Amino acid sequence: MHLDTFYNGVAIHREEKIIYARFLKPHSVLSTCRVAGGLRTDLDYLYNHQSCEPGGHCHRLPPMATRDPAAYRRAVCERHDLPADRCATLGTAANMHNACIAVHSFRDLTVAAVCTGGVEGNAGRVGDPASVVETAEGFERLPPATALPGPGTINTMLFIGKPLIPGALTRCIVTATEAKTAVLQELAVNSRYSDGLATGTGTDQIGVAALASDEPPLTSAGKHAKLGELIGLAVYEAIKSTLARQNHLTPAGQCSAKIHLERFGLNRAALQDAICAHLDAAQADLLRSNFHAIERDPPTVAAIAALVHLRDKMAWGVLPQTCWSEIMAAYAAQAACAVSGDYGRLDDYRRLVAPTRTETGNPAFVALACRALALGFADKWQTVDSAGAAGGQCPTNGETREGTADNER
Repeated sequence: MHLDTFYNGVAIHREEKIIYARFLKPHSVLSTCRVAGGLRTDLDYLYNHQSCEPGGHCHRLPPMATRDPAAYRRAVCERHDLPADRCATLGTAANMHNACIAVHSFRDLTVAAVCTGGVEGNAGRVGDPASVVETAEGFERLPPATALPGPGTINTMLFIGKPLIPGALTRCIVTATEAKTAVLQELAVNSRYSDGLATGTGTDQIGVAALASDEPPLTSAGKHAKLGELIGLAVYEAIKSTLARQNHLTPAGQCSAKIHLERFGLNRAALQDAICAHLDAAQADLLRSNFHAIERDPPTVAAIAALVHLRDKMAWGVLPQTCWSEIMAAYAAQAACAVSGDYGRLDDYRRLVAPTRTETGNPAFVALACRALALGFADKWQTVDSAGAAGGQCPTNGETREGTADNER
């Protein structure tokens, strides 16, 4: 099926599990493809192929794609009647029906991005521990990895309706990668291999094709050049849209305290258990029954997101560790206030949850956040009698709270 044609130079088609670009005019292509990769001027096609399902699917093509990429290309091309020696291959587990196309133009310059993406099983931060090392015999698995990374790849096909010098063609990959990382940053995608935010996946691929013609080639694809702006806009739009389709990953969907805390070792059940450990049985049952609404409450998410971001600022050295207790206490107290709805108790909560200067590791940070959420929830439904005494597990008297906090610390 013909999907689109850009600047009368490239036609995009989709069949079964493949999206391929057929060059109607000569193009220079720079790609990360293992076969026909690098800089090429002799290609007629660039394609993106779904080689397997994202989860639990064993098929003959994925091993072939790793061990013999030339045979993989031949197999794909034979099925779709494409000339293998004139094709460059991108492979993924993403569904081609979830691909997204974005086109941006300025005057006679057109940039089009065709992207697929999935990040739930393989998102990582640059510098995360590697799982394999390549040797003459192939890929050797590295400890402590016990399994290969999960599925997840962002593939980008980028088409530019002007000729570019080789350096500018290379710079397109830099600009497109920045756009991809900007999407992951805005969506707060967590690394699956560390406690950092993801900057991509371990298997991302890209192919950039620029029209070859006799007109003077463009020399810059950086952010100051209009070409760089168009690349950024197109890639950003296409990747953000395809992640919404493939993973249902949207800004609204990321409004979750659990999502912001999970890169520190928590899943939904563990987060509930950690909060409920500070509640009595009745309160714990109530929280579990309403957990989705509570952990997705916007002020609560805002407070937890701020707490996590400040933890990152300290890990990056922007904020000094010597201010850990004051900063963490203040923003953990905000989380308690968000849940309880009573911001008049901010100072009281701050004194109660204040961590010591040595409680700075991830377990201590998670415990602080969960304790703050529990404190706010325990106070949310307290019944206050006419004398001003409060029921429930957590007392409201500030002096008593301070004493409890001292004992717990």
